[in-house]
Amino acid sequence: MKCATLLAAAALAVTAAAPASAEGFRAVESRSGFVSLVDGKSLKRLGINLAVTPGGEIRGQAFGKRVTGAWRWDGRYFCRDLKFGTRDLGPNCQLVLVNGRTVRFVADKGTGQHADLRIE
Repeated sequence: MKCATLLAAAALAVTAAAPASAEGFRAVESRSGFVSLVDGKSLKRLGINLAVTPGGEIRGQAFGKRVTGAWRWDGRYFCRDLKFGTRDLGPNCQLVLVNGRTVRFVADKGTGQHADLRIE
């Protein structure tokens, strides 16, 4: 089965999808809105530390392995192509939600598993 969540968090540490609205999350609906959340910040979770740059680069570490990739915004979705160590996780477009300092990436255009990361 193809792993499909944000960045390396997809293959690393995901939780089952749940209705976002019930948890106080709101959708990030534009590239500029997304960039304003992550520009100059780190996205973190236990064992994961990532940077997502305004120029379309993804870089960082996850569980001791290098994470690299590229991203673009397509309509309402964050679309990424990612490598975790030597493993190519491939492309996936994801719904992005935010609640305070937590950003949630929901795989497969919002229908798949999700990964929550802290914005620091």
